[in-house]
Parts: sequence; structure tokens; C-alpha cells
Amino acid sequence: MRALRAVAGLVLGAALLAGCGPAASAGGDDTPPKASTESAPSPAGSASGSGTGPAASPAASPTASRVPAPGETLVRVTRTGGFAGQTHTLIVKGDGSWTRLDAKAKTESTGTMPEAGLAALRTALQEADFAHLPRVATGGPTIYDGYFYAFVHGGYEVAGDQSSLPPALTRVVDALPSFTAG
Repeated sequence: MRALRAVAGLVLGAALLAGCGPAASAGGDDTPPKASTESAPSPAGSASGSGTGPAASPAASPTASRVPAPGETLVRVTRTGGFAGQTHTLIVKGDGSWTRLDAKAKTESTGTMPEAGLAALRTALQEADFAHLPRVATGGPTIYDGYFYAFVHGGYEVAGDQSSLPPALTRVVDALPSFTAG
């Protein structure tokens, strides 16, 4: 039952993430930066650690030092589950503006993060090193009515139950605006 719930959450999160992008506009805000797709190894190849030179450096993720433009997405996080089984998605742009979406990808609320909060989020994202995280975090204890998170940042997508998230991803969640109003 737990595995089915996790798979359902992952599928729902992926469907929401696929449908949350902007309407067919000039490239959209989720298009990976050209430098990261042309000069960096693919996410699957980057974890091998067998290459030499600057592209194989573990500290060099495609967007670690790149600051997204104000209209570009800095991070997108979908949280599914909890006691009520709700789904919410937070999209934070490079300028700190954010949008909270409901399960049907309808805007619930918007806002702007304070400078200190945006700086803390950027630091947490950089320290998380998405290029080297497991695509699906596993192994934590079962938390009934817990949350399942799906993160998209810098061209990488990672997911996991709240009990399985690495501490670096927990810091990302803590730096985000609230998933619910109030």
C-alpha cells in the first residue's frame, strides 16, 4: 500500500510538473540554460565520477553559479500527501516571486520572498547539489500520512518521502514559502 501511494504521488507530481509550465511562450521559463545542456554532462552521466577535467568536478553543477533571470524558474517543488492527501506546488522565480498551485494547477496565491529568504533558498539549493542526489530518495522510516516531495532545479528532478529526504533537501523545504495558505 505504501509503495502504491508513493508511485501514485510520483505520477501525480510528474503530471502536475508537466502541466505547470507557461503556455506556449518564447521558450518558457523552464527551459534549461543553454550552457548547462551544451557544456555539462547529462544528469545520468554526471554521477559516474570517472571523467577528468572541469566538467567532471563534483562541485560544478550546471547552474550552481548561474543566477536565473527574474522570469526564470529557480525551483519548483510539489508536495503531495499529509492527513488530507492534498497536493500543492510552489514555483519560485529568480527574482523571489512565487506562485502556489493547487492539485489542479490553479493559482492559489502569489507573493515575493524577502531578500534574506531568497538568499537562504539559493544557498540551500546550491548546497543540495542536485546533480549528485539520488533521483528518488529511499530508506527512511515510514511516516503514515507523511508528505512526498518532487523537486525540479537546474535541469534536475529529484523526489522522495519526507522521511527519506537528505538533510540538504530538508533545508530547501525549510527555506520555501508555505505550501498552504494561512
